[in-house]
Amino acid sequence: MTQESNTDDAVVPKLLIDRPSDFRFHATYLIYAQAWDKATSSEIKRMLNEMITSLSKDEIDYKIFYGKISQYRDVSYPEHVGTRARIETQSKKDWRRREAKNTRNARHRRR
Repeated sequence: MTQESNTDDAVVPKLLIDRPSDFRFHATYLIYAQAWDKATSSEIKRMLNEMITSLSKDEIDYKIFYGKISQYRDVSYPEHVGTRARIETQSKKDWRRREAKNTRNARHRRR
């Protein structure tokens, strides 16, 4: 059965319609390629090919494409889905103090 699926997968080639000069399409193509590589069935690969072809011909827009492909994508960071990430920063004054302390300590260690 695995041999049949391998020969079946060979029937559905990955489309090479990338446009590196068009950043938006290039980023979308990379998402398509990643989803296509991780797809297990030839039917899913066909659907992905149809979606990227429709997008390249301007039959669908990017919002529709991402809506359709979302079910086939591997979300690498599930803990961040639906939550807001908190970015911690420090004030410039605190940073200068820390840098001055590190410089001072480094200067005295050298002797």
